[in-house]
Amino acid sequence: MNPLSKKDLKEQYGNKVIIGGIYRIKCLGSDKLWLRATTNLQGAKNRFAFSLSINSCPEPCMRKAWNILGAAAFFFEPLEEIKKKNTQTEREFGDDVHTLLELYTENEGALNKKN
Repeated sequence: MNPLSKKDLKEQYGNKVIIGGIYRIKCLGSDKLWLRATTNLQGAKNRFAFSLSINSCPEPCMRKAWNILGAAAFFFEPLEEIKKKNTQTEREFGDDVHTLLELYTENEGALNKKN
C-alpha cells in the first residue's frame, strides 16, 4: 500500500464532510438529561465514549448523578444533524448549530407543555 502524498492528504481533508448537530446525554435511572450543540458530532461522541472508558465524568454538571449511578447509566444520543456547507465559515456553521439547538429546545418545551 502506497502512503498518501501531502497533496492527497490535503485534498482528503478539504473534501471531508463536517457534520455538527445536537445531542443529548441521558442518565438512566433518573430523569436527568443534558442537551448540547456541537460543530463536530462524531468528535463529541468519541469524547463521550472515551470518558466512559476511563470512568471520567464528561461534564461537571453531571458529576452528582455520575457518582451515584455510575458511568453505565449514561448514554449519548444524537438528535439532529446538520452538514457544513462549503461556503460557510466555522462561525456561520457554529451559529447554525446553536440555532438548531434553540429551535429543538423550544419545540421540546412546547411538547412538554401539552403533556
